[in-house]
Amino acid sequence: MQKHRRAALVIGFSLGVSVVVISLICFAFAVRKHKRSPKGESTKMGLDPSVTGNAEAVMRIAEENEELEEKVKRVQEGKQLQTGGKSGSLVFCAGEAQVYTLDQLMRASAELLGKGTMGSTYKAVLDSRLIVTVKRLDSGRLGGTNQEVFEGHMESVGGLRHPNLVPLRAYFQAKEERLLIYDYQPNGSLFSLIHGSKPARAKPLHWTSCLKIAEDAAQGLCYIHQAWRLVHGNLKSSNVLLGSDFEACLTDYCLVALATPSPDEDTNSIAYKAPEILRFDHREATSKSDVYSFGVLLLELLTGKHPSQHPTLTPDDMISWARSARDDDNGETNQLEMLLEVAVACRVASPEQRPTMWQVLKMIQEIKEVVLMEDGEFNSSSGNS
Repeated sequence: MQKHRRAALVIGFSLGVSVVVISLICFAFAVRKHKRSPKGESTKMGLDPSVTGNAEAVMRIAEENEELEEKVKRVQEGKQLQTGGKSGSLVFCAGEAQVYTLDQLMRASAELLGKGTMGSTYKAVLDSRLIVTVKRLDSGRLGGTNQEVFEGHMESVGGLRHPNLVPLRAYFQAKEERLLIYDYQPNGSLFSLIHGSKPARAKPLHWTSCLKIAEDAAQGLCYIHQAWRLVHGNLKSSNVLLGSDFEACLTDYCLVALATPSPDEDTNSIAYKAPEILRFDHREATSKSDVYSFGVLLLELLTGKHPSQHPTLTPDDMISWARSARDDDNGETNQLEMLLEVAVACRVASPEQRPTMWQVLKMIQEIKEVVLMEDGEFNSSSGNS
């Protein structure tokens, strides 16, 4: 009983002290507030000065809370801006440092390189003499894509890094304006290399050049499919660019996932599309439809003919047609036929029967090994003679 009585006394004493302390604080605060206020200000309102002081203190705390919330909001927005989370800023991909500003990019001299299914492409020369490629995306094709989806997709695509892909360095979006910034490739497109300025007189490339370009393109496409589980979706010769060492690099990759189908595509672009894509207007591109497009590209590379000029033939007849289209085999019939067989396998109508891009790459590399062995045997026999 004594222990309980002692505990009760301690609790009662503590509560009493707390009440006295709180009362003294309120009284001191009210007196100080009264001294600060002009004489008669509180009495004019008909209120007790201590009540007025407490009310004003509550209002001040509320205002300070609002200011704090506003500061937190600004800090969060600043963090979003740094990570590319806010529209209206130039966002660099893959954690790369900002090499130039949006203002410098807008001041750059621009030259139109071409117009494609996804938008217009420009060569931009900055004041620092750095040259970049700027793709201005068609707002009509991407009208159904909101800013968050676009930003998330660009963060994924901007992370792709491979020697046979033109790297996406930065992107910009504000309202309906969307820009993609890539490295500039000095040697133009594969389309220009194959068809030249006078398509009627264009000759097919030497078959060894075809082999190298085919391997480069297959490497890039295989990386997209296997490392990232993405699809190119718009593979064609104008979207294969040539780097400083004439290495083939894919561009415009993984953009069709954001785009709506266009009724205005030209016949050559349509000729790259797999039958299952053409059969269903809104069907999404797949890795197997990319394989079909690669087969069309390979046939274009080997024959020098636009895809719209490729006939619909049986595999054997297609190989015969392609051989006759070159008209300059120079004893390289076997090597040429091996590559043609790869192209025909990729262009099979049924997507299930097409090889994967990894299998295509292996077939091309096996052909390359055969050629190197034959060249080695030829060189050694020439040296002995």
